[in-house]
Amino acid sequence: MQTLEAGSKLSPHACRCAYCAAPRGGAFRLGAARRQNKAQQSPATRSGFTLLELLVVVAIMAIATAGVGLAMRDASQSQLEREAQRLAALLESARAQSRMTANTVRWRTTATGFSFDGLAGAEMPSNWLGTDVRAAETGVFILGPEPIIGPQRIRLLTLSLPPRSLTIATDGVRPFAVLADAETGSGTP
Repeated sequence: MQTLEAGSKLSPHACRCAYCAAPRGGAFRLGAARRQNKAQQSPATRSGFTLLELLVVVAIMAIATAGVGLAMRDASQSQLEREAQRLAALLESARAQSRMTANTVRWRTTATGFSFDGLAGAEMPSNWLGTDVRAAETGVFILGPEPIIGPQRIRLLTLSLPPRSLTIATDGVRPFAVLADAETGSGTP
């Protein structure tokens, strides 16, 4: 270590403090010295995560969990819902065509699906999209030509386990709509 005599000045190279290590003409910045010391530390001595890193990880996990939850939705239930919405739209279409042409249109179940009788020149679907969906009721449902028809209900169910059902209904004035089991007052079979 050097000793100072009276009136002598210490050269900037003789001292190794942060003040002397600062660039000439610049102000002393303690933050720069701390960053330099932190950069010199080995990765093994630095430990822990920042709050931002933890929040990013939690957000990624939440998004992944939501994606898995949506992907694991019950396929038979969604298929039954699609079939019920499709049949409600077909019944309303046939009902409108019946009023427009003044012909009586009937919907009935068949061994392979269903059929619309009385629609001249109109090609309507006649089978279910899925192989395990069936109508619980058999019979004939009259869809028109009168603007007001009697209340009608058609219950669709799946043949897969567990069995599920949905009801398509109208009060005779409103369009056909898909009702959940709680709205119809009936449970699954």
